[in-house]
Amino acid sequence: MQKKVLIIHTGGTISMSEDASTGAVRPTDNNPLTEKTNELLSLADIIVEEPFHLPSPHITSVEMYKLKTIIDKYNEEAAISGVVITHGTDTLEETAYFLHLTVQSSMPIVVTGAMRSSNEIGADGLYNLISSIRVASCEEAKNKGVLVVLNDEIHTAENVTKTHTSNVSTFQSPQYGPIGIVTKRGVFFHHLPTTNEYYKIAGVSKRVALIKAHAGMDSTLLLAIRDLDYNGVVIEALGQGNLPPATVDGIKALIEKNIPIVLVSRCFNGIAQDVYSYDGGGKNLKDLGVIFSNGLNGQKARIKLLIGLESTNEMKAIEEMFLI
Repeated sequence: MQKKVLIIHTGGTISMSEDASTGAVRPTDNNPLTEKTNELLSLADIIVEEPFHLPSPHITSVEMYKLKTIIDKYNEEAAISGVVITHGTDTLEETAYFLHLTVQSSMPIVVTGAMRSSNEIGADGLYNLISSIRVASCEEAKNKGVLVVLNDEIHTAENVTKTHTSNVSTFQSPQYGPIGIVTKRGVFFHHLPTTNEYYKIAGVSKRVALIKAHAGMDSTLLLAIRDLDYNGVVIEALGQGNLPPATVDGIKALIEKNIPIVLVSRCFNGIAQDVYSYDGGGKNLKDLGVIFSNGLNGQKARIKLLIGLESTNEMKAIEEMFLI
């Protein structure tokens, strides 16, 4: 008996076409992947939803929450065995991680995309979609959180990131690698996630800024964030988690206003830690009340802080979220 799989199309390059005369890639009136639904019926019993048709730079937390509500509805009705979401690649990892933190389900949820539009030579969208349906139909994919499948690799939503602007193998997990592969013979997992998180939220309304540290940085941007009434800020800090000394006044000003600051490293490998004790060093910042994240990149730490602020106002509880 075939598994029943929900496919949610959201837009992105995977659903776009290239203009032969100009080389421009743009959305079309009809999603070409929707027209391929009949060709996918040999893989699973397919249900298709298309709540919006947007390039991924247009995706916000509002659209992410809408996807969550669609998945929750089908999950509550026990109508499906797995979910596949097609998505533009620019913000794919953020949507995947948002769903990873806010959807409570044991069934496989897979996010996929494409680096080449549907009518380009070497188009990878349909192939990635087929691979994703195979993973979403796989018993071994259960209880692993949200997965990202492209280019024959299976990654966790927590670790995967886009590493190249145009290469089809752009999605990598720099610290840990993929947890599985998709082959002609089957779906194989060789690593398992060690943790699974879930946070109950009723909507998305918080504003969280993301900024990157640099040599000579001062407090100007930090003070502006305070004055613009942001609810939180994530800083991609230097090295193991350090900032130039001229930022310390801005850090203090945000903390005095009870605005949480989460620190990650701008390095794509390693974990931010409170090691150095000079002005602006990690130990100095931790003593001031800055929260250190356990290995997330900036964009995912921002998603996690946004979700944390929707579920609690307690600074201690938010800090504990980032220890996982």
